[in-house]
Amino acid sequence: MLSLSANSSFEAYREQWRSKRWPRLTEQLFGVSHFLFRLRTQLRFGELTRAPLKLLRLQIASDIVECDWLARSPDPWDADLPARLGRRHSSLQTLRDAIDVRALLFHAIPDADTVYLRIYRENAAQMREMVVTGCTQRNDNSARAVHSLAMRAKVLGFRFRLEDGILCKMTGDDRSSYAPNFERSLSEANGLR
Repeated sequence: MLSLSANSSFEAYREQWRSKRWPRLTEQLFGVSHFLFRLRTQLRFGELTRAPLKLLRLQIASDIVECDWLARSPDPWDADLPARLGRRHSSLQTLRDAIDVRALLFHAIPDADTVYLRIYRENAAQMREMVVTGCTQRNDNSARAVHSLAMRAKVLGFRFRLEDGILCKMTGDDRSSYAPNFERSLSEANGLR
């Protein structure tokens, strides 16, 4: 613990603060800015739809990161295709984006050990519905040999429902069993129970 008297100089305090806090804070801010920059540039366009990802929330606490975003909308060029094929393309793109954002978060934020991700999409009534959720760990590299995109996402910790290749809205039962309790995990990480 640091104590200061009325006669002491703030130089010692400043040096101690810089040596302990400043590098970690700077690294975290750099990691967040790197993530946001790469999200805007690298993931600006998808392979199956050109719509951008829309980040809804990014929260970092200790070694836990929580990230929510809005999935890409179907590509306007798919309008002439059968509607189910356009929704399949959008669903495949959402799963690819989930895997890519997970990798980008672990690359950009080196202190992160656990990442909670939630992906929403807008329905016809412009309401958001959750379609993918996941709790992934940094050291989980078991999905490298899996060729199926859906299975790779499942192995990495993502939870979703696919029907005929189209992501379905997660129901209340799905959300309660799949969605992480971030507040509980955060309090456990901080030693509070």
